[in-house]
Amino acid sequence: MYAVVDCNNFFVSCERAFNPALENKPVVVLSNNDGCVVSRSNEAKKAGIPMGAPIFKWREVVREKKITVLSSNFVLYGDMSTRVMRILEELSPVVEHYSIDEAFIPVIFYSEADYTTWAENVRRTILQQTGIPVSIGIAPTRTLAKAANEFAKTWEICNGVFSFAGMDEEKVQYYLKQLEVQDIWGIGYRSARTLHTAKIYTAYDLIQTNEQVVRKYLKVMGVRTRMELLGTSCAAFSENRGPRKGIASTRSFGKRITTEADLAEAIASYVDTACHKLRKQHSVARFLTVYIRTSFHSKTQEYYGKSSTVALPVASNYTPLFITESRKLLKKIFKPGMQYYKAGVFLSDITSETLVQQHLFRETDNTQIPIHKNVSSAIDAVRSRFGKKMVTFGAMGVHNNWTMKSEHRTPRYSTELSEILVAH
Repeated sequence: MYAVVDCNNFFVSCERAFNPALENKPVVVLSNNDGCVVSRSNEAKKAGIPMGAPIFKWREVVREKKITVLSSNFVLYGDMSTRVMRILEELSPVVEHYSIDEAFIPVIFYSEADYTTWAENVRRTILQQTGIPVSIGIAPTRTLAKAANEFAKTWEICNGVFSFAGMDEEKVQYYLKQLEVQDIWGIGYRSARTLHTAKIYTAYDLIQTNEQVVRKYLKVMGVRTRMELLGTSCAAFSENRGPRKGIASTRSFGKRITTEADLAEAIASYVDTACHKLRKQHSVARFLTVYIRTSFHSKTQEYYGKSSTVALPVASNYTPLFITESRKLLKKIFKPGMQYYKAGVFLSDITSETLVQQHLFRETDNTQIPIHKNVSSAIDAVRSRFGKKMVTFGAMGVHNNWTMKSEHRTPRYSTELSEILVAH
């Protein structure tokens, strides 16, 4: 059996954990630059705010329904996610981290009641230690577990837990009739519309459809989804999903940037973030790509977007090296007189740091490698203990005029000593 543990309205729940005044009130959390809605409380959903809604189009509803609007506080959310996952790792020997707010756990018990008792204990423990409510779905396959989780989350009678364990086929089919096809894990809105043309509206309709027809509309992944809904697991359990094959760091700016100097500072900051992720998974990268672009929707200038890539002689994860190369790439693609809206970097050709291929025709100064590693380790250690801003690179600048809008961000309660809650 698989159990999927999913944090309810995670970003909103993180905010409520430190501000109980938000309980039972409509709350939305916005994306980068306070653009679109990325998390909603149940009360905000009932008020009609859709996921992904551009907030500027919903100002009237926000005002009328007295909806609290918050900026993303990703430092807080990341820390709370780590806390939840650590609790799961204490309760289970194997945990597969699926996303920031979700994990799969293989579970084996002897009766349906045992599964439910275990899930209720997990919910109670996480809520008690973090303040984050979770929903748990249990089934013999991942896709069915996600379906069970959907019921656990949306049906109040379930009290946050739904299990297919020990359920006979007829009863499973009854519940699959209640699951709309667009709510099946791996089937998006567009695929659902395509299935509707074939009169497939629910999960039950999908399992009753001939495999060849499913393959026609959804290819191989659709066939696997159908098999999993029928109770046949199509994926081996993996505790670790392995290192990333590509690492990107991109952001849109809080205001339009016009100078090469400001762009260089922003890109240096993105390089710093990407290289940290690289070191965290003990990897090195050989290719660096830098891109810049203006807004697609500007009415005052034509769109401009361009990227450039460089291949390092030897793969590395040393931030200053990548910052130097990023400045060279920026010079190639920067166009004066433009109002830039977004920039980013991408690291590729990633391999393990223990398998670095030296250059065949160029002599490498191997004495620098230990120095680079020691410098990087020291910086990472200081930042881990005292915060990311304690040590920065000069190329990242000081004033940072390019930073994102975050007008409604709450304090980073759990990671910044100066922002910790104070009892009066």
